[in-house]
Amino acid sequence: MESGAVKLSIIAPAFNEVDNVGPLVERIDSVFTPLGIHFEAIIVDDCSNDGTREKLLELSGRYRFLRVISLDKNSGQTAAMDAGFRNARGEIWGTVDADMQNDPGEIPRLMEMLGPDVDMVNGWRKKRSDNILRLVQTRIANGIRNWLSGENIQDSACSLKVYKRQCLDGLTLYKGMHRFFPTLVKMRGFKVIEVPVSHYPRAHGTTKYKFGSRVIRAFIDLLAVRWMKKRQLRYTCHELKAAADPSPPTKPVAMSGV
Repeated sequence: MESGAVKLSIIAPAFNEVDNVGPLVERIDSVFTPLGIHFEAIIVDDCSNDGTREKLLELSGRYRFLRVISLDKNSGQTAAMDAGFRNARGEIWGTVDADMQNDPGEIPRLMEMLGPDVDMVNGWRKKRSDNILRLVQTRIANGIRNWLSGENIQDSACSLKVYKRQCLDGLTLYKGMHRFFPTLVKMRGFKVIEVPVSHYPRAHGTTKYKFGSRVIRAFIDLLAVRWMKKRQLRYTCHELKAAADPSPPTKPVAMSGV
C-alpha cells in the first residue's frame, strides 16, 4: 500500500454481522491491496450485541487498513454511514453493506466510471437474490419513491455506491436519508449514473429489513425529500459593479482664505 494521501475510503455500516465482517475484510484485502493504492476500510459498528465489535477489533490488529468506528448506542443505518463519512480521509468514497450481499470487489469498476461528467455511481441490483415477496415489495417501493420524488432511479436503496468526496462532504443527514443518496447528491448539482451490480444471497445472519412499520417510516422520509426538492432554492445572480468614469481625473483646485 502506498504512503501519502488516502485515495479511497471504503465505508460499511454493520449491525450484528459477526459472521460476515471477517469475509468482508478479507475480500477487501484481496481486491485492493494488490492495486497498490492508498486505501482505508472504515467499518462502523452500530452498537452490535452479537460480538461484531470484538471481531472487528481482532481484525484491526491484523489488517492495517481497517479502521473501526463504534457508535455508543444503536442509531440506525443513516447514522452509521454519516459517522463513516465524517471519519473518511479518502478522495473517493465507496460504500457497501457488511452483509456481503454486494461484492466490494466491484468498487474499482465503479471508480473507473467517475470523471468530469460523473460524480457518483449508484449500484443497481438488477438481478436480486431475494424471495418473491421481497422482490415485489422492492418493486412497489421503488415505483412509489420515483413517482413522489420525480426521479428515475432503479435502486436508490442499494448500498454499493461510489462517490467523489465532495458529493457528500459536509452534507447534513437525517434519519432514513441513506435511502435517498442519489437524489440528495443530484440536488447538490452533481451528476449521478446507475449501473447494474451483482447481488448474492445472505450467507450468514438475518436481514434487518422489516416490512410494515419500516415502510411507514420510509414513506414519511420520502415525503420529506419531496418537500426538499419542491422547496429547493433555484436562482442565478451576478455581482454589479459601477462603470468606470471615462473622463480624466481633474486636478485639485487650491482654495485661498478670504
